[in-house]
Amino acid sequence: MSASLLGSRIIPGTTNNCRCHHRKSYNSKTIMSACVDNSCYDSEITQVVDRFLDNHVNFSRPNFPDLVTCSPLTHQEQNTSASIDGGVDRDDEMWLNIREEAHSDVEQEPILSGYYFCSILAHDSLEKALATHLATKLSNSALPCITLVEIFSGVFKEDPEIRKAIRDDLRAAKDRDPACISYVHCLLNFKGFQACQAHRVAHKLWSQGRNVLALLIQNRVSEVFAVDIHPGAKIGRGILLDHATGVVIGETAVVGDNVSILHNVTLGGTGKQSGDRHPKIGDGVLVGAGTHILGNVRVGEGAKIGAGSVVLKEVPAGTTAVGNPARLLGCKENPIKLNKLPSFTMDHTSFISDWSGYVI
Repeated sequence: MSASLLGSRIIPGTTNNCRCHHRKSYNSKTIMSACVDNSCYDSEITQVVDRFLDNHVNFSRPNFPDLVTCSPLTHQEQNTSASIDGGVDRDDEMWLNIREEAHSDVEQEPILSGYYFCSILAHDSLEKALATHLATKLSNSALPCITLVEIFSGVFKEDPEIRKAIRDDLRAAKDRDPACISYVHCLLNFKGFQACQAHRVAHKLWSQGRNVLALLIQNRVSEVFAVDIHPGAKIGRGILLDHATGVVIGETAVVGDNVSILHNVTLGGTGKQSGDRHPKIGDGVLVGAGTHILGNVRVGEGAKIGAGSVVLKEVPAGTTAVGNPARLLGCKENPIKLNKLPSFTMDHTSFISDWSGYVI
Protein backbone atom coordinates (compact mmCIF):
# COMPACT_ATOMS: atom_id res chain seq x y z
CA MET A 1 0.00 0.00 0.00
CA SER A 2 1.46 3.31 -0.99
CA ALA A 3 2.33 6.16 1.29
CA SER A 4 -0.28 8.43 -0.25
CA LEU A 5 -3.05 5.92 0.36
CA LEU A 6 -1.89 5.36 3.90
CA GLY A 7 -2.01 9.09 4.50
CA SER A 8 -5.40 9.65 2.90
CA ARG A 9 -8.60 10.49 4.69
CA ILE A 10 -9.99 6.98 4.30
CA ILE A 11 -7.43 5.52 6.68
CA PRO A 12 -8.80 5.32 10.22
CA GLY A 13 -6.83 5.02 13.42
CA THR A 14 -5.21 1.69 14.15
CA THR A 15 -6.81 -0.82 16.44
CA ASN A 16 -5.73 -4.18 17.79
CA ASN A 17 -2.23 -5.47 17.19
CA CYS A 18 -2.37 -8.45 14.86
CA ARG A 19 -1.47 -9.77 11.46
CA CYS A 20 -4.42 -11.10 9.54
CA HIS A 21 -5.94 -11.85 6.17
CA HIS A 22 -9.41 -10.66 5.20
CA ARG A 23 -11.48 -12.66 2.74
CA LYS A 24 -14.21 -11.07 0.67
CA SER A 25 -16.20 -12.21 -2.34
CA TYR A 26 -16.56 -10.23 -5.54
CA ASN A 27 -18.45 -11.77 -8.45
CA SER A 28 -18.09 -15.25 -6.93
CA LYS A 29 -14.32 -14.94 -6.84
CA THR A 30 -12.51 -15.40 -3.56
CA ILE A 31 -9.65 -12.98 -3.07
CA MET A 32 -7.31 -12.35 -0.22
CA SER A 33 -5.90 -9.02 0.90
CA ALA A 34 -3.03 -8.91 3.35
CA CYS A 35 -2.85 -6.25 6.05
CA VAL A 36 0.26 -4.17 5.48
CA ASP A 37 0.24 -2.95 9.07
CA ASN A 38 0.34 -4.80 12.36
CA SER A 39 -3.17 -3.48 12.91
CA CYS A 40 -6.45 -4.82 11.56
CA TYR A 41 -7.93 -2.07 9.46
CA ASP A 42 -11.68 -1.71 9.22
CA SER A 43 -13.80 -2.97 6.36
CA GLU A 44 -13.34 0.18 4.28
CA ILE A 45 -9.60 -0.38 3.99
CA THR A 46 -10.06 -4.07 3.27
CA GLN A 47 -12.42 -3.21 0.43
CA VAL A 48 -9.96 -0.67 -1.02
CA VAL A 49 -7.10 -3.17 -1.10
CA ASP A 50 -9.40 -5.93 -2.34
CA ARG A 51 -10.58 -3.82 -5.25
CA PHE A 52 -6.98 -3.16 -6.33
CA LEU A 53 -6.12 -6.83 -5.98
CA ASP A 54 -9.22 -7.76 -7.94
CA ASN A 55 -7.91 -5.69 -10.87
CA HIS A 56 -4.61 -7.56 -10.87
CA VAL A 57 -5.22 -11.10 -9.66
CA ASN A 58 -7.88 -13.77 -10.23
CA PHE A 59 -8.00 -16.16 -7.33
CA SER A 60 -9.45 -19.66 -7.52
CA ARG A 61 -9.83 -22.39 -4.96
CA PRO A 62 -8.69 -25.89 -5.96
CA ASN A 63 -9.97 -29.14 -4.57
CA PHE A 64 -7.79 -28.86 -1.50
CA PRO A 65 -9.72 -26.79 1.07
CA ASP A 66 -6.68 -25.23 2.76
CA LEU A 67 -4.96 -23.96 -0.36
CA VAL A 68 -5.56 -20.78 -2.33
CA THR A 69 -4.04 -20.30 -5.77
CA CYS A 70 -4.23 -17.44 -8.18
CA SER A 71 -3.45 -16.87 -11.81
CA PRO A 72 -0.35 -14.78 -12.58
CA LEU A 73 -0.58 -11.28 -13.96
CA THR A 74 -0.82 -11.17 -17.71
CA HIS A 75 1.82 -9.44 -19.83
CA GLN A 76 -0.67 -6.69 -20.65
CA GLU A 77 -1.41 -6.14 -16.98
CA GLN A 78 2.31 -5.93 -16.23
CA ASN A 79 2.77 -3.15 -18.77
CA THR A 80 -0.38 -1.14 -18.16
CA SER A 81 -1.24 -1.58 -14.49
CA ALA A 82 -0.96 1.62 -12.46
CA SER A 83 -0.11 1.83 -8.79
CA ILE A 84 -2.45 3.25 -6.20
CA ASP A 85 -0.54 6.52 -6.48
CA GLY A 86 -0.62 6.70 -10.25
CA GLY A 87 2.05 6.00 -12.85
CA VAL A 88 5.26 4.07 -12.24
CA ASP A 89 8.58 5.92 -12.47
CA ARG A 90 9.86 4.70 -15.85
CA ASP A 91 13.20 6.47 -15.47
CA ASP A 92 14.31 4.40 -12.49
CA GLU A 93 15.95 1.29 -13.94
CA MET A 94 16.45 -0.30 -10.53
CA TRP A 95 12.78 0.07 -9.64
CA LEU A 96 11.66 -1.33 -13.00
CA ASN A 97 13.93 -4.34 -12.45
CA ILE A 98 12.43 -4.90 -9.02
CA ARG A 99 8.91 -4.79 -10.42
CA GLU A 100 9.81 -7.27 -13.15
CA GLU A 101 11.34 -9.58 -10.56
CA ALA A 102 8.19 -9.27 -8.45
CA HIS A 103 6.03 -10.28 -11.42
CA SER A 104 8.32 -13.25 -12.06
CA ASP A 105 8.08 -14.35 -8.43
CA VAL A 106 4.28 -14.16 -8.58
CA GLU A 107 4.32 -16.40 -11.65
CA GLN A 108 6.36 -18.96 -9.70
CA GLU A 109 4.36 -18.63 -6.47
CA PRO A 110 0.87 -17.33 -7.29
CA ILE A 111 -0.25 -17.67 -3.68
CA LEU A 112 2.05 -14.72 -2.86
CA SER A 113 0.27 -12.37 -5.25
CA GLY A 114 -1.35 -10.36 -2.46
CA TYR A 115 1.93 -10.03 -0.58
CA TYR A 116 3.85 -8.87 -3.64
CA PHE A 117 1.11 -6.47 -4.62
CA CYS A 118 1.01 -4.79 -1.22
CA SER A 119 4.82 -4.80 -0.86
CA ILE A 120 5.92 -3.87 -4.38
CA LEU A 121 3.36 -3.58 -7.15
CA ALA A 122 1.02 -1.14 -5.39
CA HIS A 123 3.76 1.49 -5.28
CA ASP A 124 5.12 3.84 -7.91
CA SER A 125 8.66 4.15 -6.55
CA LEU A 126 11.32 2.19 -4.71
CA GLU A 127 11.27 4.70 -1.86
CA LYS A 128 7.55 4.28 -1.22
CA ALA A 129 7.78 0.51 -1.31
CA LEU A 130 10.76 0.51 1.05
CA ALA A 131 9.16 3.01 3.43
CA THR A 132 6.02 0.88 3.70
CA HIS A 133 7.95 -2.37 4.07
CA LEU A 134 10.20 -0.99 6.82
CA ALA A 135 7.21 0.52 8.60
CA THR A 136 5.39 -2.80 8.50
CA LYS A 137 8.41 -4.58 9.96
CA LEU A 138 9.12 -2.05 12.72
CA SER A 139 5.63 -1.01 13.80
CA ASN A 140 3.87 -2.33 16.87
CA SER A 141 0.66 -1.63 18.79
CA ALA A 142 2.09 1.58 20.28
CA LEU A 143 3.97 2.71 17.15
CA PRO A 144 1.56 2.63 14.18
CA CYS A 145 2.69 1.70 10.71
CA ILE A 146 1.16 4.89 9.31
CA THR A 147 3.40 7.01 11.53
CA LEU A 148 6.55 5.20 10.43
CA VAL A 149 5.59 5.35 6.74
CA GLU A 150 5.31 9.12 7.05
CA ILE A 151 8.72 9.36 8.75
CA PHE A 152 10.57 7.10 6.31
CA SER A 153 8.90 8.56 3.22
CA GLY A 154 9.67 12.11 4.35
CA VAL A 155 13.38 11.40 4.80
CA PHE A 156 13.68 9.49 1.52
CA LYS A 157 11.93 12.31 -0.33
CA GLU A 158 14.13 15.10 1.01
CA ASP A 159 17.54 13.42 0.77
CA PRO A 160 18.79 12.40 -2.69
CA GLU A 161 22.00 10.95 -1.22
CA ILE A 162 19.99 8.41 0.74
CA ARG A 163 18.08 7.48 -2.40
CA LYS A 164 21.38 6.82 -4.19
CA ALA A 165 22.71 4.84 -1.21
CA ILE A 166 19.64 2.59 -1.21
CA ARG A 167 20.34 1.54 -4.78
CA ASP A 168 24.07 1.11 -4.17
CA ASP A 169 23.29 -1.14 -1.19
CA LEU A 170 20.94 -3.25 -3.31
CA ARG A 171 23.66 -3.65 -5.95
CA ALA A 172 26.19 -4.56 -3.26
CA ALA A 173 24.01 -7.41 -2.01
CA LYS A 174 23.28 -8.68 -5.50
CA ASP A 175 26.92 -8.51 -6.62
CA ARG A 176 28.65 -9.82 -3.50
CA ASP A 177 26.26 -12.23 -1.80
CA PRO A 178 25.79 -15.50 -3.72
CA ALA A 179 22.64 -16.15 -1.66
CA CYS A 180 20.97 -13.03 -3.11
CA ILE A 181 18.92 -14.22 -6.06
CA SER A 182 17.37 -10.87 -7.02
CA TYR A 183 16.96 -7.24 -6.01
CA VAL A 184 13.40 -7.84 -4.86
CA HIS A 185 14.63 -10.74 -2.72
CA CYS A 186 17.10 -8.40 -0.99
CA LEU A 187 14.52 -5.64 -0.57
CA LEU A 188 11.92 -7.90 1.03
CA ASN A 189 13.99 -10.49 2.87
CA PHE A 190 17.50 -9.29 3.74
CA LYS A 191 17.42 -7.82 7.22
CA GLY A 192 20.95 -6.46 6.83
CA PHE A 193 19.80 -4.29 3.95
CA GLN A 194 16.63 -3.28 5.80
CA ALA A 195 18.50 -2.43 8.99
CA CYS A 196 20.98 -0.31 7.04
CA GLN A 197 18.22 1.71 5.36
CA ALA A 198 16.41 2.24 8.66
CA HIS A 199 19.72 3.47 10.09
CA ARG A 200 20.07 5.96 7.25
CA VAL A 201 16.73 7.45 8.27
CA ALA A 202 17.69 7.44 11.97
CA HIS A 203 21.04 9.11 11.19
CA LYS A 204 19.31 11.83 9.17
CA LEU A 205 16.95 12.50 12.09
CA TRP A 206 19.91 12.50 14.50
CA SER A 207 21.74 15.08 12.38
CA GLN A 208 18.61 17.26 12.51
CA GLY A 209 18.55 17.13 16.30
CA ARG A 210 15.55 14.80 16.42
CA ASN A 211 17.40 12.48 18.78
CA VAL A 212 14.41 10.95 20.56
CA LEU A 213 12.85 9.73 17.31
CA ALA A 214 16.21 8.55 15.98
CA LEU A 215 16.87 6.49 19.11
CA LEU A 216 13.38 5.02 18.94
CA ILE A 217 14.05 3.76 15.42
CA GLN A 218 17.41 2.36 16.55
CA ASN A 219 15.67 0.50 19.35
CA ARG A 220 13.05 -1.02 17.08
CA VAL A 221 15.69 -2.07 14.54
CA SER A 222 17.68 -3.73 17.33
CA GLU A 223 14.61 -5.58 18.59
CA VAL A 224 13.35 -6.70 15.18
CA PHE A 225 16.56 -7.28 13.17
CA ALA A 226 19.14 -7.90 15.94
CA VAL A 227 21.28 -5.13 14.40
CA ASP A 228 22.25 -2.28 16.74
CA ILE A 229 23.64 0.77 14.95
CA HIS A 230 23.71 4.02 16.89
CA PRO A 231 22.03 6.77 14.87
CA GLY A 232 25.14 8.93 15.27
CA ALA A 233 27.30 6.47 13.31
CA LYS A 234 28.22 7.51 9.77
CA ILE A 235 27.84 4.85 7.10
CA GLY A 236 28.78 5.17 3.42
CA ARG A 237 27.24 3.69 0.29
CA GLY A 238 27.46 0.23 -1.24
CA ILE A 239 27.29 -1.43 2.19
CA LEU A 240 26.74 -5.17 2.60
CA LEU A 241 25.70 -6.39 6.06
CA ASP A 242 25.85 -10.11 5.27
CA HIS A 243 23.48 -12.06 7.56
CA ALA A 244 23.76 -9.06 9.91
CA THR A 245 22.70 -10.76 13.15
CA GLY A 246 24.65 -9.38 16.09
CA VAL A 247 26.19 -6.38 14.30
CA VAL A 248 26.89 -3.53 16.76
CA ILE A 249 28.20 -0.14 15.58
CA GLY A 250 28.89 2.64 18.07
CA GLU A 251 27.99 6.32 18.03
CA THR A 252 31.20 7.81 16.64
CA ALA A 253 32.06 4.98 14.26
CA VAL A 254 32.59 5.80 10.58
CA VAL A 255 32.17 3.20 7.84
CA GLY A 256 33.36 4.11 4.35
CA ASP A 257 31.94 3.19 0.94
CA ASN A 258 31.76 -0.34 -0.47
CA VAL A 259 32.39 -2.06 2.87
CA SER A 260 31.30 -5.65 3.56
CA ILE A 261 30.57 -6.63 7.16
CA LEU A 262 29.52 -10.08 8.27
CA HIS A 263 27.52 -11.15 11.31
CA ASN A 264 28.49 -10.72 14.97
CA VAL A 265 30.80 -7.79 14.26
CA THR A 266 31.37 -5.08 16.86
CA LEU A 267 32.70 -1.62 16.06
CA GLY A 268 32.85 -0.52 19.67
CA GLY A 269 34.60 1.49 22.33
CA THR A 270 37.04 0.36 25.00
CA GLY A 271 35.56 1.93 28.10
CA LYS A 272 33.13 4.51 29.38
CA GLN A 273 34.98 7.54 28.04
CA SER A 274 32.98 9.92 25.88
CA GLY A 275 34.01 11.70 22.70
CA ASP A 276 35.39 10.18 19.52
CA ARG A 277 35.86 6.61 20.70
CA HIS A 278 34.85 4.21 17.90
CA PRO A 279 36.60 2.70 14.85
CA LYS A 280 37.00 4.31 11.44
CA ILE A 281 36.62 1.81 8.60
CA GLY A 282 38.05 2.80 5.22
CA ASP A 283 36.55 2.19 1.78
CA GLY A 284 36.53 -1.36 0.42
CA VAL A 285 37.22 -3.10 3.75
CA LEU A 286 36.06 -6.67 4.46
CA VAL A 287 35.27 -7.39 8.12
CA GLY A 288 34.94 -11.10 8.84
CA ALA A 289 32.36 -12.77 11.06
CA GLY A 290 32.80 -12.47 14.81
CA THR A 291 35.31 -9.65 14.56
CA HIS A 292 35.64 -6.98 17.25
CA ILE A 293 37.31 -3.69 16.36
CA LEU A 294 37.55 -1.58 19.49
CA GLY A 295 38.53 2.01 20.14
CA ASN A 296 39.24 4.99 17.94
CA VAL A 297 41.45 3.02 15.54
CA ARG A 298 41.57 3.17 11.78
CA VAL A 299 41.28 0.26 9.37
CA GLY A 300 42.81 1.47 6.12
CA GLU A 301 41.22 1.28 2.69
CA GLY A 302 41.06 -2.16 1.13
CA ALA A 303 42.12 -3.98 4.29
CA LYS A 304 40.78 -7.34 5.41
CA ILE A 305 40.01 -8.42 8.96
CA GLY A 306 39.86 -12.20 9.41
CA ALA A 307 36.95 -13.87 11.17
CA GLY A 308 37.11 -13.87 14.96
CA SER A 309 39.82 -11.23 15.16
CA VAL A 310 40.15 -8.61 17.87
CA VAL A 311 41.61 -5.37 16.50
CA LEU A 312 42.93 -2.79 18.95
CA LYS A 313 45.45 -0.95 16.76
CA GLU A 314 45.54 0.62 13.31
CA VAL A 315 45.44 -1.72 10.31
CA PRO A 316 47.31 -0.30 7.27
CA ALA A 317 45.54 -0.04 3.92
CA GLY A 318 45.55 -3.15 1.75
CA THR A 319 46.73 -5.53 4.48
CA THR A 320 45.21 -8.53 6.25
CA ALA A 321 44.88 -8.72 10.02
CA VAL A 322 43.95 -11.97 11.77
CA GLY A 323 43.94 -13.38 15.28
CA ASN A 324 43.36 -12.29 18.89
CA PRO A 325 45.02 -9.91 19.30
CA ALA A 326 45.12 -9.22 15.57
CA ARG A 327 48.45 -9.40 13.73
CA LEU A 328 49.32 -8.52 10.14
CA LEU A 329 49.99 -11.32 7.69
CA GLY A 330 53.62 -11.18 6.68
CA CYS A 331 54.94 -8.92 9.38
CA LYS A 332 54.36 -5.46 10.78
CA GLU A 333 57.36 -4.03 8.94
CA ASN A 334 56.56 -5.65 5.56
CA PRO A 335 52.97 -6.95 5.54
CA ILE A 336 51.52 -8.83 2.60
CA LYS A 337 49.60 -6.43 0.39
CA LEU A 338 46.26 -7.25 -1.21
CA ASN A 339 45.90 -6.44 -4.91
CA LYS A 340 42.08 -6.47 -5.00
CA LEU A 341 39.42 -4.91 -2.82
CA PRO A 342 38.44 -7.65 -0.37
CA SER A 343 34.95 -6.27 0.12
CA PHE A 344 34.26 -7.01 -3.55
CA THR A 345 35.96 -10.41 -3.76
CA MET A 346 34.57 -11.58 -0.39
CA ASP A 347 37.62 -13.87 -0.20
CA HIS A 348 38.17 -14.91 3.42
CA THR A 349 41.04 -17.36 2.88
CA SER A 350 43.56 -15.68 0.57
CA PHE A 351 47.25 -16.21 1.47
CA ILE A 352 46.24 -19.16 3.64
CA SER A 353 49.67 -20.69 3.06
CA ASP A 354 51.12 -17.76 4.98
CA TRP A 355 48.87 -18.34 7.99
CA SER A 356 51.18 -20.95 9.52
CA GLY A 357 51.03 -19.21 12.88
CA TYR A 358 47.24 -19.11 12.91
CA VAL A 359 45.96 -22.48 11.66
CA ILE A 360 46.05 -26.01 13.03
